[in-house]
Amino acid sequence: MGSPSLSAAGRLPFRDPALPIDKRVDDLLGRLTLDERIALLHQYAPAVERLGVASFRTGTEALHGVSWLGEATVFPQAVGLGATWDEELVHEVAEAVSVELRAFHYHRPTANGVGTNSLHAWAPVVNLLRDPRWGRNEEGYSEDPVHTARLGTAYCRGLSGDHPTYLRAAPVLKHFLAYNNEDDRCVTSSGLRPRVLQEYDLAAFRPIVASGAATGAMAAYNLVNGRPCHVSPLLETELRTWARTTGHELFVVSDEYAPSNLVEMEHYFEDHAASHAAALKAGIDSFTQHREDSSITVGRLREALERGLIDEADIDRAARRHLHIRFRLGEFDPELDPYANIGPEVVDCPEHRALALRAATESVVLLKNDGLLPLQAERTPRVAVIGPLADTLYEDWYSGTLPYQVGIASGLRAALGEGGDVVTVDGADRIALRSRTSGERLGGTAYDVFEWGDGVLTLRDAETGRYLSRKDDDSLAAERDVIKTWFINETFLLEPDPAGDADTVLLRNVFTGRYAVVDAADGRVAVTAETPQAAERWQRELLRDGTAEARAAAEAADAAIVVLGNHPLINGRETEDRTGTALPATQEALLRAVAAVRPQTALIVMSSYPYALDWADEHLPAVVWTSHGGQETGGALAAVLLGEADPSGRLPQTWYRGDDDLPHPLDYDVIKAGWTYQYHRGAPLYAFGHGLSYTDFAYSDLRLSTPTVPQDGALDVTVTLSNTGARPGSEVVQLYVRALDARYEAPRLKLADFRKVRLAPGESREVTFRLPAARFAHWDVATGAFTVDPGAYEILVARSAEHVVLSAPLTVTGTPPAPRVVVGRRTPAADFDDYTDVTLVDAARAGGDAVTPADPALPATLLYRSVDLSAAARFEARVARESAGAGEARLEVRAGDRLLAQIAVPVTGSRYTWTTVTADAAAHGDGVHDLRLTLHGDFRLASFGFGAPENRAP
Repeated sequence: MGSPSLSAAGRLPFRDPALPIDKRVDDLLGRLTLDERIALLHQYAPAVERLGVASFRTGTEALHGVSWLGEATVFPQAVGLGATWDEELVHEVAEAVSVELRAFHYHRPTANGVGTNSLHAWAPVVNLLRDPRWGRNEEGYSEDPVHTARLGTAYCRGLSGDHPTYLRAAPVLKHFLAYNNEDDRCVTSSGLRPRVLQEYDLAAFRPIVASGAATGAMAAYNLVNGRPCHVSPLLETELRTWARTTGHELFVVSDEYAPSNLVEMEHYFEDHAASHAAALKAGIDSFTQHREDSSITVGRLREALERGLIDEADIDRAARRHLHIRFRLGEFDPELDPYANIGPEVVDCPEHRALALRAATESVVLLKNDGLLPLQAERTPRVAVIGPLADTLYEDWYSGTLPYQVGIASGLRAALGEGGDVVTVDGADRIALRSRTSGERLGGTAYDVFEWGDGVLTLRDAETGRYLSRKDDDSLAAERDVIKTWFINETFLLEPDPAGDADTVLLRNVFTGRYAVVDAADGRVAVTAETPQAAERWQRELLRDGTAEARAAAEAADAAIVVLGNHPLINGRETEDRTGTALPATQEALLRAVAAVRPQTALIVMSSYPYALDWADEHLPAVVWTSHGGQETGGALAAVLLGEADPSGRLPQTWYRGDDDLPHPLDYDVIKAGWTYQYHRGAPLYAFGHGLSYTDFAYSDLRLSTPTVPQDGALDVTVTLSNTGARPGSEVVQLYVRALDARYEAPRLKLADFRKVRLAPGESREVTFRLPAARFAHWDVATGAFTVDPGAYEILVARSAEHVVLSAPLTVTGTPPAPRVVVGRRTPAADFDDYTDVTLVDAARAGGDAVTPADPALPATLLYRSVDLSAAARFEARVARESAGAGEARLEVRAGDRLLAQIAVPVTGSRYTWTTVTADAAAHGDGVHDLRLTLHGDFRLASFGFGAPENRAP
């Protein structure tokens, strides 16, 4: 930046703030060499000193605070922010995060000492929380697209600020698209039929992008319908199409190492030059891989250019988007920087601490209360706070470094002051592991043992409080104060001795899967044994019974608060899904033991995701949930438990019962599988939107501005909300809609709008929603567009998805849908109404969907309802068959029960080599029928159509 040419560069047009950004970008782009332009396409773009252009790095994590750059204000996890249902609060949190990010940008050095900390903020995550077992559940806001889009928009606007020209930070939406599983995430495919794609997964992204709140997006690791997201045509046909009216193009980045995965893990392309070319053409503008080493990416793109796979226009398009963001961030106009006065003191400043407390407080959800809460100090002066999270807070992977911690016990102790007595017991067993070989204790010390599910344990040194960890040389040492690394070496299993000795266990490291052994010569312990037979035998000595200690504390107290939950880096985290929704076995046992001796027991679940709390809901008087709420978690819980604050959080996702058989994690068809409140067919334990208050609310006088509305119209929905209790409190008024007698499988109900309202005792307020008829729309697979069917609907005002308090009928008027046309046109096979045993796949690498049997040994069926077969005489289909394989390959066509045609499918030699097969219909079509196609054998079907007599389908 201090080069002699800088003053000259300062007079160039791209330095002139009076010019439009597009002209400035064009000017700078035109001055860059080809190599300099290609270099912009890597995460770490080098400086161009001859023009005075600084280096630039994409991406600073900013999900619920500034991450990975040191101490910063830590707000509740995103799922906790989702539980607030409060757009204004989420906006304020994001504003605080971006102000701190500016402080890091101006005043803190980067990790590698080069450049500045990036203002390109990789947040928020708007993937929907379809499956509560998702390892990254904590990162999303909600299972509902309307709720997620509203909060995502608020967070984006808070990050970017309200200056008309310059962004405070540039928000990037993660992760496009349909990313909701961690196990094998880089090679699994999310099957999205068109209705699920349009009504569910895209619906979370669409409003945020269309509003102009987001400046970019990150592609997801997974595949969708057999095609990697990093080469998805949806980046252009959907994502960027929505942004056209905003005046700004989206800047799309890859996820870490995902471009290389296209070859190395997914084997989708033969070589990296081809894969990078395809990603660039699909819409990826910045390649995030190989850390600071940009030479590999640059070399691959240069090779793609030399081979003619891309041209300079492809390079320039991405480089232009890169530069556009930098201009909007004010990089080239330092003298006009509206944020220049932000100093380092804003990081964890008193105002942000107060906001962190408010956010944590508003995110607390009261799931059940039979009168135990709020605690009254005069009746319960002695409180026992029990459990592994009784006074401990944990960071998650995307949280900042906690500047301080207020645990729940500490928060209660501070709130009660001298008038209260708070006893803290973690309920952990303290054990020693004594080697059968050497007779020595492991590490020469004792360990407090905590279980985090599936028997996975952490062993914390009883003297130092540090965690036992596997080191790089496979030795063991208790050296780590905080568990927060990409590879977790601090988790273990204590497995039974295969010889049957009840007092002896084997110590197994979860990360490596290997067992601990003891060197007989020097006593050194290392986790190197591959089999139980080769492992060391350890005598497990119980030095302290954690459950007995917890029972004693509960018996001596007036009330017990049991705090259970998860460690965010163990058993449910990035790269690892949960295997189920049950509480860890030892935690459940601890809860039951405490409740047996102290009926006045409240359970607090501090977790990144829902648990099945069937027993607790049946047997305990009070159940509370909070996410990992950040540095002020304890103060927030104390305020709610003691009644200083009303519990105003509401669940952002369904909490299923323990005996609810959840669909397979890779079944992304929310409609057919029955995911989320919209389609789940059983009664949940706690419903989407559920949450109790300490006061009482009454709903009355539901009014619609009109009983009928045209398909393109709108109406006002008004309801009166009253606080009929003795306390001030907040209620989330939830407005749902429901289609009656729909011709398609409609949601049970779906959220249309919501508003958080705070009322004083005795206060009433009218709440009015503007409801466009478009909120009733569904994706019509027959026309390939959203449509609002005329007919009967219901407007529902509810406290949750399972607690409707008022309803009103509504009639939508308009033209009824016509039967599906298949004669004289080609129908995509994926545009079915229903199916059995079908997998959605890619028709070509560049675009298009097809279907294939999920198991070639079983028939797969596609159903197309209300098809007009008038004059249908000849059937045609586009098919591909890689090899003959075993068994037949045949397509069967029926109208109702009547067989119209059967066609043998020939071998085409490749899954991407297509041919048209034809057959005359057994009888000419005669009206509207349900059409059924049955696929027998291993082949793909892309489309089909019917020709009229002496005509062929186009």
